[in-house]
Amino acid sequence: MSGVWVFVENRDGAINMISREAIGAARLVANDLGKPLTGLVFGQSVAGVAAEAFSLGVDAVVGTDDATMAGGRLEAIGPVMVKLAQERQPDVIILGASTRGRDLAAWLGADLEAGIVAEAIEIKVDDSTVKAVRPVYTGKLLCQTFVKGGLQIVTLRSRAFAQAAPTGKTGTPEWVPAVVGEDAIPTKVVGFEGKGGKVSLGDASKIVSGGRGVGGPEGFEPLRDLAGVLGAALGASRATVDAGWIPYEHQVGQTGKTVSPDLYIACGISGAIQHQAGMRSSKIIVAVNKDPEAPIFKLAQYGIVGDLFAVVPALTNEFKKRLN
Repeated sequence: MSGVWVFVENRDGAINMISREAIGAARLVANDLGKPLTGLVFGQSVAGVAAEAFSLGVDAVVGTDDATMAGGRLEAIGPVMVKLAQERQPDVIILGASTRGRDLAAWLGADLEAGIVAEAIEIKVDDSTVKAVRPVYTGKLLCQTFVKGGLQIVTLRSRAFAQAAPTGKTGTPEWVPAVVGEDAIPTKVVGFEGKGGKVSLGDASKIVSGGRGVGGPEGFEPLRDLAGVLGAALGASRATVDAGWIPYEHQVGQTGKTVSPDLYIACGISGAIQHQAGMRSSKIIVAVNKDPEAPIFKLAQYGIVGDLFAVVPALTNEFKKRLN
């Protein structure tokens, strides 16, 4: 089985948003190559996930439905994918650049001695080669990258691609046995604990983020109010996390989360290059800062020079009027 493979990451019986985006991008690549698209589904009791993958446009589903796959452990999934790739020789494997997707791409690249293009924000096919555009130098430049010869592995940045739409397609998945037994897997998943705000940073279409200018833990309260009105996630700069004002789960930047929302509102954030590396691909950036020389204004499409403790509540009240 050659063609294009896409890793279908899932949790609680549903396909993750980043894999919906990966399926949409992989479908276009498969069409351009004139090759079939295969979804790779792993987990426990994931027949529904396989059916959803078919509905989103894959031509075939191959995977493992087994207790060892519960929790998405890399040590269980990696060996199965390597074995499948060695036996069936896909042309391209596409994964979402989630934590699991990045780890799995590295596992595959090492065991299959294949090249990897990481964090693609655009993708196209040129003479049977998948060429991807990815940011470099903390997002200051974009470069076109591709794997020369052999298996091509590509990870896609979250929210850089449109999600696959339901097509109504159906099919019968092919289930293969696990490669590694439970006793040989060193990690155990005992549960998941949600952290952060009501909206996940990685999935958020809107983010309200705070920096050193909030002044302390209590300074995030006006930002939480604005985020609540907008249905946005709450972000933060590294300085505020290091100061203990807000948990690490909220950190955006080079050493935090990389996000690409439709709207990013930066409040009291100067715009150091490390922070820009995590959010500069946002579609619309609004900066609120009392320093008119703050670097964030060079990146933002819209800027408000003023005290965030006056500006943010005013924005919150105005959005309440317009959105209710």
